[in-house]
Amino acid sequence: MKTPSRVKLIDVGPRDGLQNEKQQVPAAVKIELVHRLQQAGLAEIEVTSFVSPKWVPQMADNAEVMAGLQRQSGVRYSVLTPNMQGFEAALKTRPDEIVVFGAASEAFSQKNINCSIAESIERFRPVVQAARDAGVGVRGAISCTVGCPYEGEIAPERVELVARLMREIGVQRVDIADTIGVGTPLKVQRAFDAALKHYDLDSVSGHFHDTYGMALANTLAALELGVWNFQSSVAGLGGCPYAKGATGNVATEDVVYLLHGMGIETGIDLDLLIDAGKFISDALGRKPHSRAANALLTKRLG
Repeated sequence: MKTPSRVKLIDVGPRDGLQNEKQQVPAAVKIELVHRLQQAGLAEIEVTSFVSPKWVPQMADNAEVMAGLQRQSGVRYSVLTPNMQGFEAALKTRPDEIVVFGAASEAFSQKNINCSIAESIERFRPVVQAARDAGVGVRGAISCTVGCPYEGEIAPERVELVARLMREIGVQRVDIADTIGVGTPLKVQRAFDAALKHYDLDSVSGHFHDTYGMALANTLAALELGVWNFQSSVAGLGGCPYAKGATGNVATEDVVYLLHGMGIETGIDLDLLIDAGKFISDALGRKPHSRAANALLTKRLG
């Protein structure tokens, strides 16, 4: 298999990364983080989510954050919208893309969004249709593609089923997410193979959590299949609620370090990215959860 010569990263730090933070992060800090990410060369950023503030209080300032952005041409700004109410609120803020989220695990679907996989697809159908009609892109996140905290291992057939259902309702591209970070390279490749029965290589992305330290190995496994879109989170923002003390999303800095070391282009300035990660980590009162960032920050002090 031929690894891609260029990779596009979607930074999910402002949304997926910050949503689990207990301390309220001011809107101005979130806006500054997005500005620093785009300055570092990120061409896709997941900014916020339009969910009920009762469930995710951290995202209650979604409209304020979207309104405060100084948009850069060539940058794609996405938001999470679980239902029509969320979509209608999101549409007023002019996102380039919305994200709907399903799961390859029935138990996770029930616990996370209180409905079955089939019901979740029916819930997304009008949202996807409305977005497409409005000229807004649609991405579908498929969580728990290799493992679930309730069901254990997930068969690739489940991933194929959700990918097929998402394709049928008009979702343009899908994220293959190892939500709890239990995946290992061959399992991840099998999950991608399943999704690739319904989507082409340009329309799938990898979303890996680093709970067991496997995220970079899984990134490499996906690269070997030719996958060239990945999601990551600056400074490794985002805990994993199902594994105590575990880190969540793979750090963007670590992925960029890996890719640049392989001679793969990203369009990202690693130094500016590290600065963005340090900015948000300082705001949260802790060190970045990125090994590359911490090593390079120490080297700067040299």
